[in-house]
Amino acid sequence: MKALFTKDTVRRGVAAHSAIGLICCALLYLICVTGTAIVLYEEWQRFEQPDAPEMQAVTPSAIDTAIANVAASETGREPTTHLFVHMPTDALPRTTITTDTQAVHVDGKGAIAVPEENAWAEFLLALHYRLNLPAVWGMTLVGLFGAMIVALAVSGIVAHPRIFRDAFRLRARRRDDVATLDWHNRLAVWTLPFALAMALTGAMIGLFYISGSSLAQTAYGGDGDAALAPVFGAEPEADDTPAPLPRVAPVLRYMARDYPAVRVSYLILHDPGTRGQHIQVVGEHDRRLIFGEYYAFGADGTFHGTTGLADGTLGQQFAASIYNLHFGNYGGLPVKIAYILFGIALSAVVATGTFIWLDKQARKGRPRRTIRAGWWGVTIGVPVAIGATLIARLIWGNGAPFVAIFWIATLAITAAAVHRSRRAGARGTASATPGFAP
Repeated sequence: MKALFTKDTVRRGVAAHSAIGLICCALLYLICVTGTAIVLYEEWQRFEQPDAPEMQAVTPSAIDTAIANVAASETGREPTTHLFVHMPTDALPRTTITTDTQAVHVDGKGAIAVPEENAWAEFLLALHYRLNLPAVWGMTLVGLFGAMIVALAVSGIVAHPRIFRDAFRLRARRRDDVATLDWHNRLAVWTLPFALAMALTGAMIGLFYISGSSLAQTAYGGDGDAALAPVFGAEPEADDTPAPLPRVAPVLRYMARDYPAVRVSYLILHDPGTRGQHIQVVGEHDRRLIFGEYYAFGADGTFHGTTGLADGTLGQQFAASIYNLHFGNYGGLPVKIAYILFGIALSAVVATGTFIWLDKQARKGRPRRTIRAGWWGVTIGVPVAIGATLIARLIWGNGAPFVAIFWIATLAITAAAVHRSRRAGARGTASATPGFAP
C-alpha cells in the first residue's frame, strides 16, 4: 500500500513537532525564570527609583492632603473611576497614589514628590503573568502551563518509583547524561511541594478569566461583578452626580482605633468625586496568608462592614490566600530567599528535562543537534535578555522598549546558537553546543 505521506513530508512533520515541543518547554522555562525574579517585585521598584520618598508611616491628614493634590492635578482629564493609595509597608515603605491616568509618589506631608517610575518591574511582572500578551490570552496560557507543571510532577513520580528513595543519591561527578538525569530527579524531589504549590496557585490565577467568565455566563447572566461578589463583595449602586471628594482621615482613624492589629496596605476610592463614591480599605493580618481583608466605608466615613476574606467561608479565605502563596508575599525576606532558591531549582528541572529527552534521542541514533542548540540558546538567552532589559532601564530610563529588547535578545541568542551548530555540522564536526554536564 502506498504511503500516505512521503519521507520528506514525515521528516518535516517530525521537525515541526519537535519545534512546537521546544517552544512549549521554552515558555514553561520562561515562566519559571521570571517567576523567580518577580519574587523581589517590591525590591526591584526601590532599585529602579531610589530617590522616591520613603517613610514607615504617614498621617491620616497627610493622606487627605495627598488625595486633594492628586485630584487637583487631574483637572481637565477624564474622571478616574478608582483612586488607589498604596500605604507604606515593610516591603515597600512608600506612599503612592494611582489613578486611571497617572501614578505619583507623595512625601510625608502629602505633597506630590515624583511620578512613579517602575516600568521595568511592571514589564517583568507582565512577562510572568501573561507573557506580554493581552490579559485574557496571556493569563490563560500561563494558567495552562501551571496545570502542565502539575501533570509533569505527578507523572514524574509515577514514572520513577524509586525517586524518593534515591532523593539524596547524586552521581554529579560523572560528566555525562547520567549526571543530568540525577540533578533533574534530585531537584524535582527537593522542590516537589514548592512546585505543586506554585503550579496549582499559578493555574488558578491564570485561569481566572476563563473560570470567572464561564461562571458569569452560566449562573449570573453574563454579569462578572455579580459572579465575584460572593467572594470579594458586591459594588454599591453607582451615581455619577458630581460631589466633593470624601475625607479619608476619619476612616484611617477608625481603623487604628477599632482594628489596631490590622495594618492598612491600600485605601481605594471608588468613583471619586461622585455621589456614588465609597471607600474601601485593604488591611493586612499578621500570620495569615490572605492578601488582606476588605473594610467598606461610605463617603461620610460610616463603617459598612467587612467582606469576609479573613473570617468568612473557607472558599473566601482560600481565594484570598492564593496570591501571597504564589508570590511569596508573606514571612518577609527569609521567605523570599527560599522562594528564589526553589525557583532557581525549578527552572533547572525544566531545563534539564529537555536535555534528558535530547540525550535519549541521541542514544537512539537520532541526535537533535539543531534542537539542542536551540534549547541552549533559550536557557542562556532568557536570563541574559532579562539582564539586557535591566541594563536598558539604567541607560535609557523608564521609557525603554523592554518588551522589544527582551524578545529580540532572546530570539537572537537562540538563532545564533542554532546557526553556530549548523555551521559546525557543515564542517563535519560534532555539535558546537556542549551537553548539560560539562
